[in-house]
Amino acid sequence: MVVKIYYVIFIIIFIYGLYFALTGIIGLLLKGKNTKLKNSSKKNFMAILIPARNEEKVLSNLIESLKKQNYDSNFFEIYILINNSTDRTKEIAKSEGVEIITCSNKVKTKGDVLKEGISVLNNKDYIDAYVVFDADNVVDKNYLMEMNKVINNGYKVAQGNRLAKNPSDNWLSGSYTLFYLFQNAFFNYSRMSFNSSASINGTGFMVKKSLIQEIGFNPLTLTEDMEFSGICALNNIQIYFAKEAITYDEYPTKFLASWRQRKRWSSGINSCSYHYFGKLLKNFFKTGNLASLDMALVYLGPVMQVLSFMVFIFLIIFRIMSIHLTDILSSLFNLGWLFFIITYIIGVTISIILLKWSKIKPSTVIKGILLFFIFVFTWIPINIMCFINKETTWKEIKHERNIKISEMEGKNK
Repeated sequence: MVVKIYYVIFIIIFIYGLYFALTGIIGLLLKGKNTKLKNSSKKNFMAILIPARNEEKVLSNLIESLKKQNYDSNFFEIYILINNSTDRTKEIAKSEGVEIITCSNKVKTKGDVLKEGISVLNNKDYIDAYVVFDADNVVDKNYLMEMNKVINNGYKVAQGNRLAKNPSDNWLSGSYTLFYLFQNAFFNYSRMSFNSSASINGTGFMVKKSLIQEIGFNPLTLTEDMEFSGICALNNIQIYFAKEAITYDEYPTKFLASWRQRKRWSSGINSCSYHYFGKLLKNFFKTGNLASLDMALVYLGPVMQVLSFMVFIFLIIFRIMSIHLTDILSSLFNLGWLFFIITYIIGVTISIILLKWSKIKPSTVIKGILLFFIFVFTWIPINIMCFINKETTWKEIKHERNIKISEMEGKNK
């Protein structure tokens, strides 16, 4: 009976992994054939939304990079969305001469902040689109120009290219760098090849105001980005991956901060699965919309990782009890340490190839390359904990890396 359970779980995980591996690799080999944009002289007005709690150490750098945009300053406004702030964030925003919206409603999540900011601005007829950044970001000078091009090509939602501001700080920031590169390459970029949809991943994304007015923005989970990606799929709205619209993001360097952040992500994705999984599958079978299948499967990510860990435990038990299995995984596992060494080398090799593809020097992320497996492995207890006691609050992640856009120009390209 236990062996049968093992095989059922193994087959589920194998099909799940094979789907993402094949679609990701094929999409990369097709080189994003549907990513090319036509040039247009029309300029769209963009409202830049920046949720900010206690961001006194980093906010000025983001505002500076936005003021240096290679885009007519008459066609964008910067709005700082102040919420639960106890430091000088509001004073700094005032000194920079940008617009301020102070959240008056109770804020539990980033989604709550964006919802209030959007509700304040939705009656401004001159706004064509919203662009969202985190306060710790700095933005490439061509970002708004690239997003304007995306809008003029008919897309209503787009995710920019999220790169690391601090990839070489330590193994954690390096691991985050690889994590987002994997997501951008094997999901966001590859999906463009199939003329399907990318996903929103937290910061550096654009949404047309007309779409918000049509389908609303009322996030129910801690992961408003993944939730809105699912809602777009349900409404057959394609999310474009704007590879040239680059945002530099600060990644955690302390394990406790990383643990809290990833616990929030896992809890949020589980909530997304609860609210939208069935609807997404129904939409896929009804319309054939690949994005709906993708998002339904993405929402199953935490479950699949826990199941993968269960398979690993099963294999250890079977080996101790000398139970013979015939599948390829158990055969490889029986190689002992050689199996883990080969797996590790393959992982390192893929990471280096990915960095080369992204035009990033592997030497800047060496700690992340060597220890990425720890980053992945520590997600297992996080996911297990989220099934037992899910995260319900949006806990602050402190940002302290005072890096200007001038320090990033040409560094990661």
